[in-house]
Amino acid sequence: MKILKMAVVFAAVAFGTLVGSAAWAQQPVQPTLYERLGGLKGITVVVDDFIDRLVANKTLNRNPAIKAGRKSSPAPYLKFQVSQLVCELSGGPCKYTGKAMKESHAHLNISEKEWKVMAAEFKKSLDKFKVPAAEQTALFEMVGKTKSDIVVRT
Repeated sequence: MKILKMAVVFAAVAFGTLVGSAAWAQQPVQPTLYERLGGLKGITVVVDDFIDRLVANKTLNRNPAIKAGRKSSPAPYLKFQVSQLVCELSGGPCKYTGKAMKESHAHLNISEKEWKVMAAEFKKSLDKFKVPAAEQTALFEMVGKTKSDIVVRT
């Protein structure tokens, strides 16, 4: 019986200390990247500009596979898919419904140079809408993870 009383007292003290200090409960919740980007509205504005840049880019359009791909995946479709993908990967409520990166890009014969052009265009869109440096870094880290599935030649 003495052991049971001591266990109850110990548990009460431990619980009281935890609740009393409440230091753990006061940790500020960090907003997700999705929230820091302005949610779906912020994402779609940047993606819209970005896809328009890609479609007009002369270097990318010199690749006949990319140029042909514009017919099977027109700009409005790309904008939708990329917005969904960024939304989901940044912690938003969207669910990406497109193909895997490797499957959707394999036939485009994308080079390292074309990847760099794409990244430069993405940077221009992010800068245009004043996306802060920390968020840009996080986005480029996300995009960078797809590079090995997209770039097929040097």
